[in-house]
Amino acid sequence: MSLRISLERIAAAEKTIAAHVTRTPSVISDGLSSHLGRRTALKLENLQRCGCFKARGIVNKLASLSDAERSKGLITVSGGNHGIAIASIARTMGIAATVVMPEAAPARSKARVEADGARLILAADAAIAFEIAEENRRAGLTYIHGYDDPVIIEGHGTLGLEFIRDVPELTDVLVSIGGGGLISGVATAMKAVNPNLRIWGVETEGANCMSRALAEGRPVGIKPSSIVTTLGAPTATERTLEHVKALVEHVFVVSDAEAVAGVLALAEWAKIWAEPAAGCLVPAARQVIDRVGTEGVLGLVVCGGNATFDDVQRWSQASIGSVERTMRIPASR
Repeated sequence: MSLRISLERIAAAEKTIAAHVTRTPSVISDGLSSHLGRRTALKLENLQRCGCFKARGIVNKLASLSDAERSKGLITVSGGNHGIAIASIARTMGIAATVVMPEAAPARSKARVEADGARLILAADAAIAFEIAEENRRAGLTYIHGYDDPVIIEGHGTLGLEFIRDVPELTDVLVSIGGGGLISGVATAMKAVNPNLRIWGVETEGANCMSRALAEGRPVGIKPSSIVTTLGAPTATERTLEHVKALVEHVFVVSDAEAVAGVLALAEWAKIWAEPAAGCLVPAARQVIDRVGTEGVLGLVVCGGNATFDDVQRWSQASIGSVERTMRIPASR
């Protein structure tokens, strides 16, 4: 039986979440278009509630819970953004929440989770975080999976509907991949509207569970080591792998240094503050252009902006040589 979601369910999610999330803008970036040598549009989910796309799926999921499920309290695992959004939205809905995060998660993300009144549990790594969450689920809490949930994925798909309505001439869209929930929803929505649209996935080295799953033909566990902790899922799932296999052209894997250089490129050329989970799209966009040329309109889903200046400065200094080489790539073709 197929695990794929439908356009109809995404449209229903759009109505459910409309009053609770931001209808983020889509813009043509003249600066980034010049830098890449191809007309480029940006979907600005860095302006979304909680600073990232996660609010879409979470609002849709929490709205679907029964009173009994809500009263038990929530348990979830997050590398950063999912936990921020769960804590914030659960608070506004009057639901108790517990968030399990790897110790490597950004300090600002941990602080924001606690500031919104959620209980924070730290784990040695992502795999152990999921084990802790499972123990809490067995103890009675309502488990919210960050990406292996059709209701979450349907909520994320609303982003794709908005993007293609705003920029119907899109021909290629790049989406970053953690566990695959975002790209599954976005690809379903956009390909349903325009089957000729090409969707491209992007991961970073050390956060490449989807490309590993594609190579193996099944989900396989990894130990995330990328600085891009918001993409650091320990495994893809059968559900997200099925969507990617059916709907995505290719999944690129770029280095952490390239992702950081992408953050700086978005700031310099598009005047956008983004996190490395979005920055990784810029070097991948160059690879898409190498494959399919400069005709058509490129779309980048700027999935979030939850990075501090200190974070970006530290990442840049750690990989300054690679960042400088990446930033010197010619701006036009």
